Amino acid sequence: MYRPPRVTSNSRFLNPWVVFVTVFAVVGIVAMIVGLLIHFLAFDQKSCFYHSNVQIMNVEYNDQLSSPGTQEYRILSERIESMITNAFRQSNLRNRFIRAHVVRLRQEGNSVVADVVMKFRFSRRNNGESMKGMVQAILQQMLNNSGNLEINPSTGITTITDQDTENILTQACGARPDLITLSAERVIGGTQAEEGDWPWQVSLQVNGAHHCGGILISNLWVLTAAHCFRSYSNPQQWTATFGVSTRSPRLRVRVRTISIHNNYTPATHENDIAAVQLERAVTFTRDIHRVCLPAATQSVTPSSTAYVTGWGSLTYGGNTVTQLQQGQVRLISTNECNASASYNGAILPGMLCAGLLTGAVDACQGDSGGPLVQEDSRRLWFLVGIVSWGYQCGVPNMPGVYTQVTAYRDWIRQETGV
Repeated sequence: MYRPPRVTSNSRFLNPWVVFVTVFAVVGIVAMIVGLLIHFLAFDQKSCFYHSNVQIMNVEYNDQLSSPGTQEYRILSERIESMITNAFRQSNLRNRFIRAHVVRLRQEGNSVVADVVMKFRFSRRNNGESMKGMVQAILQQMLNNSGNLEINPSTGITTITDQDTENILTQACGARPDLITLSAERVIGGTQAEEGDWPWQVSLQVNGAHHCGGILISNLWVLTAAHCFRSYSNPQQWTATFGVSTRSPRLRVRVRTISIHNNYTPATHENDIAAVQLERAVTFTRDIHRVCLPAATQSVTPSSTAYVTGWGSLTYGGNTVTQLQQGQVRLISTNECNASASYNGAILPGMLCAGLLTGAVDACQGDSGGPLVQEDSRRLWFLVGIVSWGYQCGVPNMPGVYTQVTAYRDWIRQETGV
């Protein structure tokens, strides 16, 4: 029997407009879902900061706990921070807790009290008092897991704003932006510094032109190199400016006095250190505040990473720059730096070498008096060196030579009270 051939129905082919509308609708739905996820994962989150006191009952306060540069201060602060971190990491707030930081240790009777700031991230829909209560409850539970520290958490915690946190941390020393915001991350990239990256950096200027770098160590005092004043010794000629740009600084302050080390010897660069007193006190802000000074006993470890900053020339014999530059270097042992292929014995006690033996990264003219800093395990930055001298700039086996700050810690305290 004859059967007619099958005819393909036109209905099996979709209208192009139908395809377009369907795809558009699907894309729109996916975009809406992604948008909602972004909103709830990011924009629905808010940072919450708290301040609390933790009393350590079985540690007796002593002078070593008055400065973050001492080993005793660092060890006790790290133990307290670790104890708080572990308490929250093991709680139902483990995904909300960001960081805890001991701002300072102070005396209360014979015991020690730690002022602590903490950061959490909660949903905007969470009740503030409820979250605060949960944080407080977990702090109280630390009594059962404090190891060999006898602690007495504060009976209450205080909710503080991000601006309050910034104010608290900028009054302390050595805080860069990642610590000021209690960020979980730290990043230093590139060669050009951003505003606030190195808030203790000072430009010391003669008649409005950058001449040397300097380091803010208190609201009134700046450290620098003695050789900066060989040609210009009158304080009235000098101005200190703050901020990453020498062309448009954040602040200008005139200089009142200049104290040069009595035993500074230009021929050998020995005792190349000076203290500059500002005409008026600087108000600390996020972008302008002091570096930490090390204890005289703080060790300097060869091969460890450090950073040098300044407005010096980028090549030997070149002009200074107007935007602050940063360079990552490594500390080099005195024995290695005094080798015959290097400085052949010219590195004397009180000096420190830093750079790369292959050259390339180095301080240069115009960087003199500026800081060489290192970050400790608590993300505080300490001054380890002051740019002093060197053979040209970036020459292999001829790293930069710095005044070693630990060797002059007593002189700094005597001259500045810091």
